[in-house]
Amino acid sequence: MEGITGSEDWVSASASRVDLTIGSSRVSVTKNRAEVMRRFAGWELFFFTLDSPYHGQGPLALAGTALSDPAQIGAMAHDFWTNRVWHHGDVFGALGETVLMAFLGTFGAALIALPLAFVAASNFGVSRILRQVARRFFDFLRGVDGLIWTIILSRAFGPGPLTGSLAILITDVGSFGKLFSESLENIDGKQVEGLRSTGAGPLQRARWGVLPQVAPVVLSQVLYFLESNTRGATVIGAIVGGGIGLMLTQAIQTQQDWEHVAYYIVLIVLVVMVMDWFSGMLRRRLIKG
Repeated sequence: MEGITGSEDWVSASASRVDLTIGSSRVSVTKNRAEVMRRFAGWELFFFTLDSPYHGQGPLALAGTALSDPAQIGAMAHDFWTNRVWHHGDVFGALGETVLMAFLGTFGAALIALPLAFVAASNFGVSRILRQVARRFFDFLRGVDGLIWTIILSRAFGPGPLTGSLAILITDVGSFGKLFSESLENIDGKQVEGLRSTGAGPLQRARWGVLPQVAPVVLSQVLYFLESNTRGATVIGAIVGGGIGLMLTQAIQTQQDWEHVAYYIVLIVLVVMVMDWFSGMLRRRLIKG
């Protein structure tokens, strides 16, 4: 122990323990044991951990193993999915939870807002008082930010993906109600009058004369909001403890697992890109008929 007389930036000594830090390595010596630890970024364990028989093998070696014994493919997938350092299974499960949160909130809001939009539209024989009540209701829901609804609902229902879905649903009901009612006010009334002349009732006129006209616009708006809410669900999940947002927050709080932070951000960006491509493709098909 000669030469260690106190505490320096790289050494800490006491009567029962000595800790020595050199670069990315740390040595800990006590009366009972000695430990040598080396920190590294962890990317070399991204696919397989040290306890996996496939660790350290290159792509060509892995491909050769899979071709020689196809049964090894399942074992490779299992070791990758159950990686105890990167937790790929948990990460993709949380990512699916985030997408599900956005999906339930968006389409649930659309189902609620569509019938209410008929009440708010000025060209559908509803009383003026009910129309104004519906419009002010939509203004109130979309006037409060989704994050505020998240905080309020988390006190009522507790943290979890259900709270995030409800926050998205409440906010989007207000937005969809306004957009859908404006679409209903711009329909061609000749089709509705033609059905009325044949003796069709209100529900039949709405089903065969109104919905075919507004369906492309409504579905296009819903798909656009689904893409946007996928991004928003990440932030909401960080607040209410659900989805990939929670894992991202936990990784940032450690101030050490920045490679995990980068991994989560890349996955979020890829999911948003896929959702953007998918919703854009469906919108183009709907607009073109």
